[in-house]
Amino acid sequence: MIAVPNYISAEEYLSIERQSQVRHEYRYGLVYAMAGGTDNHDRISFNLLKLIDNHLGDTSDCRFYSGNVKVNHQEEFYYYPDAFVTCDSRDRQDRYVKRYPKLVAEVLSESTQVFDLGKKFEDYCKLSSLEEYVLVFQDTQQVECRRRTAENTWETTVYNDGETVVLQSLGLEFDMAELYRGLDS
Repeated sequence: MIAVPNYISAEEYLSIERQSQVRHEYRYGLVYAMAGGTDNHDRISFNLLKLIDNHLGDTSDCRFYSGNVKVNHQEEFYYYPDAFVTCDSRDRQDRYVKRYPKLVAEVLSESTQVFDLGKKFEDYCKLSSLEEYVLVFQDTQQVECRRRTAENTWETTVYNDGETVVLQSLGLEFDMAELYRGLDS
């Protein structure tokens, strides 16, 4: 991630972002241009969103979003997760920014993997509503689920090729092959 080297306020960021053709993330006053993704990254995101959509159906109070809607905590960060779910009615008041996700998922890429596994996770942990952080690897069939415990610590479960992935926060289970369906080698 490459930052634009000038500090700007969250208000300035939001004003610029609404007019920009390119998406940017914001972290503690710095703005980062979003890199383009690969076809496999896009397909994995689509497959995950489809699995979530089929599971939630038409009667759920929960809503899922793709990488076009921001998740925010106070004035500290605005991120575009690859997928996330919110069940909090307060998140229906703003069409551009959500603040109470229960699940956030990131499809890892070479350029963002270290950040997604480290600092971005630390930031997401500040969201008291967040129950599960899901990391999907592109180059191997592996999913890492980090779950908040009752003691407000995090436990990690790793799922590998051939296993059934469990998203506890949604009560959703699916075969790993469904997530990686239709990828090009």
